[in-house]
Amino acid sequence: MGRYVVRRLLQMIPVFIGSTLLIFLMVNVMGDPIAGLCGDKQCDAATSAQLKKEFGLDKPVWQQYLTYMGHVFTGDFGTAFNGQKVTELMATAFPVTIRLTIVAIIFEIVIGITLGVITGLKRGRPVDTSVLLLTLVVISVPTFVTGLLLQLLLGVEWGWIKPSVSTDATFGELIVPGLVLASVSLAYVTRLTRTSIAENRRSDYVRTAVAKGLPRQRVIVRHLLRNSLIPVVTFIGTDIGALMGGAIVTERIFNIHGVGYQLYQGILRQNTQTVVGFVTVLVLVFLVANLLVDLLYAVLDPRIRYA
Repeated sequence: MGRYVVRRLLQMIPVFIGSTLLIFLMVNVMGDPIAGLCGDKQCDAATSAQLKKEFGLDKPVWQQYLTYMGHVFTGDFGTAFNGQKVTELMATAFPVTIRLTIVAIIFEIVIGITLGVITGLKRGRPVDTSVLLLTLVVISVPTFVTGLLLQLLLGVEWGWIKPSVSTDATFGELIVPGLVLASVSLAYVTRLTRTSIAENRRSDYVRTAVAKGLPRQRVIVRHLLRNSLIPVVTFIGTDIGALMGGAIVTERIFNIHGVGYQLYQGILRQNTQTVVGFVTVLVLVFLVANLLVDLLYAVLDPRIRYA
């Protein structure tokens, strides 16, 4: 196990460098970030040259990237064009989005897996058909439609929640936004769990457990569900980073000042330091989540061994 972890960590280094390089190049071709600093008026040549020198934009792109990565390894993600440190923006944005992601993941695990197990055990019955149709509707409806509809009904019409989340962004306020953020992924988790349960239900080890006279609950939890969760854990693990990076729409609807909000503002204002800094951290989240998922395989299935 130790050798496997070390090997995976070494493999993450080129992936991290390649991902951040690609992001850095893509962000730097979005346009001229200096033009946005002067407002509606065009910057004069002297001011533009001074700003480019101040932010290091007068150097070749490859040199900018090397300088940026050198600063990243010391914990310096640069300075936004408004003069604020990117790390300060991260300190306020990431805790909010992490709480939002936790709420979304809980919905995926509790509701998605529960519905998947029920429909997998009752495949072909009315409850199975109803849940399949419901998940298909959820997948088909865009997230911004779901968010705006829940905001209108629960926040404006019925007054059950506040239409906008406060700056504290407590877990209680993030329940509905978390449900909106997790809606599509929750539907996929339900369908994935259903399929996996239905397939493994016909396996020899399940029939053997039933033939031994084991209680139904133990057969489902200890044998059927444990082996059926491997593809589900894979999806949820990779979905963690996707939820954090894809929260732009949800955070905009409910006025949540998290990672998605900062990314939106950075893209809108062509603030390359902010965008690259936040996406660099999201890349790390993706890599760590994938590593943890791989390690969980051995926990779910004892037959899996890492050399």
